[in-house]
Amino acid sequence: MAWTRKQKRLGTIAGLGLVLAVAAGLILTALRDEIVFFYTPTELAAKNVAIGVPIRIGGLVTEGSWVKDGQNNTFTLSDGEMEEAVTYVGILPDLFREGQGVIAEGSLDAGGTFVATTVLAKHDERYIPKEIADSLKAKGEWRPEGSSN
Repeated sequence: MAWTRKQKRLGTIAGLGLVLAVAAGLILTALRDEIVFFYTPTELAAKNVAIGVPIRIGGLVTEGSWVKDGQNNTFTLSDGEMEEAVTYVGILPDLFREGQGVIAEGSLDAGGTFVATTVLAKHDERYIPKEIADSLKAKGEWRPEGSSN
């Protein structure tokens, strides 16, 4: 049986589609362990995040919550609605301070405390994670730059 040009073209397109689907599947499988989801404290409380699953949590460092003992740091992140306790062993960034926005990468431990492996502080005076800013605006707690409140 002789193949027509149309059948050959369709066969080529189908073959390329199959190759692309297999490649996409392999890429997603390889990156599965590298994907890190971002949550606010409120979203984290609403989700059933398994112990040890790598995630990012962002919020404002609650005033008066930072306790430093050598390289052991504990603090609380808030999105204006809920708070999440965070522990971190290491040197915090120079820009880390209470009342400022940070993102912590790590996972939950068996006790429900977030154990951070990396803490990222704001990079300039205007930085705050978009999700946190939106949450604060919705609650009426947003203090734009230059506000004295």
